[in-house]
Amino acid sequence: MAKIVIPEGLAGKDLFRFLVSNKKALIAEKKFEMKFSDPLFQAHKLSVKTGGANKASAMPEDTPELIYRLCVINTTNWMDSHSDVHIPGLWKKSLTETKDLYLLQEHMMKFQGIITDQVQAYTKQMAWQQLGLDAEGVTEALIFQCAISNKRNPYMFDQYSEDYVKNHSVGMQYVDLQLAVNEPEDDYYKEEFAVWNKYIGSIANANDAEEQGYFWAVREAKVIEGSAVPIGSNRITPTLNSSTGKEPLTGTWIQPQENGFDIGEAIKSTKFFNN
Repeated sequence: MAKIVIPEGLAGKDLFRFLVSNKKALIAEKKFEMKFSDPLFQAHKLSVKTGGANKASAMPEDTPELIYRLCVINTTNWMDSHSDVHIPGLWKKSLTETKDLYLLQEHMMKFQGIITDQVQAYTKQMAWQQLGLDAEGVTEALIFQCAISNKRNPYMFDQYSEDYVKNHSVGMQYVDLQLAVNEPEDDYYKEEFAVWNKYIGSIANANDAEEQGYFWAVREAKVIEGSAVPIGSNRITPTLNSSTGKEPLTGTWIQPQENGFDIGEAIKSTKFFNN
């Protein structure tokens, strides 16, 4: 598929018209590609809810060979550096269908890039302030509950042990997205302006969206993997819990359903982690 290139210097109504005129092709292009964190990031200005009968419990204690981390892989209601705003509920179908997920090092889908495959993924409604952002409102966080072994990836084991991992990123494929454009005076943008009005009030960094004049509302996506990254395209993706006390946030460990896979028991009974 030939990539559509936005002409350099295009702005304002000329940019909006280009986006709307090429909307179908741009959406097809975004769906075709897998989305990762940007290699170079330009920063923007700056109650538990799970699926199924899961129960909350105390975090397992870290050991010299095994640590437990709650990683925020993605947050909704935030315009990221791809001009995407993830809409709450976008992961619901994917999390139901996807059984095996990896936590990777910088989206490296190779054996040496795997941090752990002991992952349970779920979503949790959180206040922005719980994630360290001085803003009102809430987000739906995609959480990877992970058991990280020193034997699997010693380097990233140390990075998490020392609380150096401040950002994460989701490897994903778009399923359903819409273009939102802030242009109320021209009926040519009627459909896109309706999308803008529907979502702009819930975006934490709405000033960035208003300055740009458009965004992509991602209503459904497939989660492929989650990654630890130095700087994510969405900066509100921290590690929730730590062992050293450098981070004030604490997390809640979610026990899987009784008839499902119990990651805690599986880890205890696996020689790989106990030797």
